[in-house]
Amino acid sequence: MAVKPVIHVGVDRSWRDTGALEWALQESLLRQEPLEVVHVIDEHLRQVPGWDPELVDDAAMDLVNDVQKYLDETPGAPDCEMDLTVGPPARSLAAVAAGSRMLVVGRRGLGTFKRLLIGSTSEAVVALAAVPVVIVPEHWKPSDHTGPVLAALDGSPDNPADNPADAAEKGAVLEFAISAAAERQLPARIVHVWDIPAVFTWDMPSAASAEWAETEQRYFEDVATEWRRKYPDVTVQVEVRRGHVIDGLVTATEQNDAQLLVVGSRHHNRLASLVAGSVTRGVLHHAACPLAVVPAGA
Repeated sequence: MAVKPVIHVGVDRSWRDTGALEWALQESLLRQEPLEVVHVIDEHLRQVPGWDPELVDDAAMDLVNDVQKYLDETPGAPDCEMDLTVGPPARSLAAVAAGSRMLVVGRRGLGTFKRLLIGSTSEAVVALAAVPVVIVPEHWKPSDHTGPVLAALDGSPDNPADNPADAAEKGAVLEFAISAAAERQLPARIVHVWDIPAVFTWDMPSAASAEWAETEQRYFEDVATEWRRKYPDVTVQVEVRRGHVIDGLVTATEQNDAQLLVVGSRHHNRLASLVAGSVTRGVLHHAACPLAVVPAGA
């Protein structure tokens, strides 16, 4: 299916504090593609006792007008459309963005207690959307990070790339990450975090562990070589590290001062599509840089 070259960004009453609109504006200018700003009136608010539905709608219109005024006063901002709709926020955003280039949403600051909760709008959008979703941390600004674009890949020689689902996911992640790096004139860095399965660690000699690491490195160097041929003007690097995958990816973003981390997402069935994968959830909650979640085949 052809992709509609439009970048959607979801905004709510905290839009001035999240970095989503700023990131989407930057991406729109880099790609020279139009921007569509979407605000969803949560249908449940209209049914809250004591709340006047007309006041809810008026507040939504005020928000949309404020965003439009901000864009009009932003130098170089592209022409954009404003979309106001009613429904469940995550499902509505996913539906509006269907078939487009990407959907950008904000991530508010999470306290210790909130990190234990499932069901934030950003998480739900990731689980439901069929297009790439970029989650931008609170208060993000274009000057926050100066490092490369990171592409997180799993798989290894023991999980061969001729598996159609794995190959589709790797391809989608790398295509998005290297395209983003090319737009920004940055290197793209493939990051793979591996660890020896617990069943082997108790008696595995250090030489065998080193051989395992070398095998992983060779495999991802081969992957990088293939993509260097496709994007000869982009520097494609490889970083293989051992450790817990979420901690390893978050640490990699910090040590590289990454501008963007790109991960994959596969929705095998309806149940799986309702909950973001554990790695995606972990990185979403802890990464300090924007995170792009790319469905296989996107």
